Amino acid sequence: MSMSITLQERLRSKGSRYEIVRHPYSHSSMESAAAAHIPGDRLAKTVLLEDEHGYVAAVLPSTYAVQLSELWNKTGRRLALATEDELRELFKDCDAGALPPICAAYGMKTYLETNLAGQPDVYFEAGDHEELVHMEGDQFLALMDDAERAHFARRMRGMGVRA
Repeated sequence: MSMSITLQERLRSKGSRYEIVRHPYSHSSMESAAAAHIPGDRLAKTVLLEDEHGYVAAVLPSTYAVQLSELWNKTGRRLALATEDELRELFKDCDAGALPPICAAYGMKTYLETNLAGQPDVYFEAGDHEELVHMEGDQFLALMDDAERAHFARRMRGMGVRA
């Protein structure tokens, strides 16, 4: 699979400037960062959460972990991780585990971690496990203009900044 059709359409509709970075197949965002030789703090990962009211996406640096209590406080909802089966159903044009951050295009409220929003450039999954989209920070923020910025994540232990 290559770039998701939904992502292609969103990039085109926003007039986004970007480049594709190809890398060896990877199973996780941290593996993708290592395979593409990019800083993990600049690689966006998308975490899908749910409750009885529906789905919410959290977009954060790959070196960070979602703090559910922070999102519960922010949203007033008791969100939990969505299942792999739900991800496949919602993101039909993406490989499992390779979700682009443009979740509003899939009908979901999206929260963008402020630690990612401040990066000079950002990489993110294109919808498969072998391509990343790379764009300047201002282009990424324009692409994510429908996401609400919030602080809801903490750096994972042992995840220092590397170039």
